[in-house]
Amino acid sequence: MNPHSADNILWQSLCAQHVPTTNLDGDISVDLVIVGGGFTGCSAALRAAELGLDTCLLEAEFIGHGGSGRNVGLVNAGLWTPPDEVEKKLGKGPGTILNDLLAKAPDLVFNLIEKHAIKCEPLRNGTLHCAHSPGGLRDLENRFKQQRRRKAPVALLDARQTEYRTGSSLYYGALYDARAGTIQPMAYCIGLALAAQRAGARLYTHSIAKEISRQNDTWVVRTARGTVRARALLLATNGYHRQAAGVAAPNIVPAHYFQLATQPLTQARLASILPGMEGCWDTATVMSSFRRDEAGRILIGAIGSLSHSASVIHQKWAVRKLAQLFPDLAGTPLEYAWHGRIAMTSDHLPRIVRLGPNALSIYGYSGRGIGPGTLFGACAASFLAGKGDVLPIEPVEKHMEPFSRTRMTYYEAGACLAHLVG
Repeated sequence: MNPHSADNILWQSLCAQHVPTTNLDGDISVDLVIVGGGFTGCSAALRAAELGLDTCLLEAEFIGHGGSGRNVGLVNAGLWTPPDEVEKKLGKGPGTILNDLLAKAPDLVFNLIEKHAIKCEPLRNGTLHCAHSPGGLRDLENRFKQQRRRKAPVALLDARQTEYRTGSSLYYGALYDARAGTIQPMAYCIGLALAAQRAGARLYTHSIAKEISRQNDTWVVRTARGTVRARALLLATNGYHRQAAGVAAPNIVPAHYFQLATQPLTQARLASILPGMEGCWDTATVMSSFRRDEAGRILIGAIGSLSHSASVIHQKWAVRKLAQLFPDLAGTPLEYAWHGRIAMTSDHLPRIVRLGPNALSIYGYSGRGIGPGTLFGACAASFLAGKGDVLPIEPVEKHMEPFSRTRMTYYEAGACLAHLVG
């Protein structure tokens, strides 16, 4: 494998299980058709099948091909946006509902893992949000106060405590969240899909939705070789949407996040590095992350894409960052390199858009895909099945992100500049 390839994805190489699927070939009728085989789509398929709906999922590539299979693997509670800001943007009532639901999202994820015996390296030892500067520490102090008012099990660590927990002296402090944890994200997505299949859902891969239309009281999704007719529709393509005639694509600002991983390291070399195995990310504007996996690899990630000629800047930064974090690991080879696309929104809040009667489009997790994706998918399935009236966030008729491509270029240029000089 080429360590400089944007498609050299660690999580895919580690997956021992696969989802037995075929292409859609022919015409079928179901209760619910789902387009997209990531966290949201697979969670929705599982919940819908458990509720007794005849459910069909269409995935353009393979299960977990998009951001779900390229994720860092941090199962966080809440969003990037602090809870007070969520309530300010949505209003006290709706904001509180969203905050409360997302605070429990890790419970949902880890309960599903246990219930369905999903082999995805689940570890619920919390996460560490690390202050890269004095200003970053002030931000964490504010977040700590907001979470404590909501009785969240969080702790604010000083620099010495943070160094002990991370093994690095770079940080001014950290916010520890005991609700959170880490998983192997691709294996989790596959586990959801397998559970959905066992519950009766029909999953079709390499089946691109080319046209979506409303005929009388039925949704019709056409692929190259077949047609699905359904009472209800869920579009769960997020940042990896393939344009389908007849339906509006998710309006997002595309951003990218890359990761590189070392070879498995010996226990002697790992003795002081993340002894509690928490997943970590920092407060920098061009955010970065680091964590360990079950085999003893160190993963380093940050905002940026590996798909262009200047991406060598990101990879050289990762080598330097690893040495800055853990000087004893300077020169350690990086065996894997990959990136994924993030569906950003201006306010970093997800969106549920009504596409028509009994039809929803869900997107915009802004990098928090695991907990919110699992939650939103399950809630959407219940809602479309008529078994739950409450969605995590109020649906809107449309959502617009102005100058999305320009902003994507701006973000990538900023990340390249930060990694060139940092």
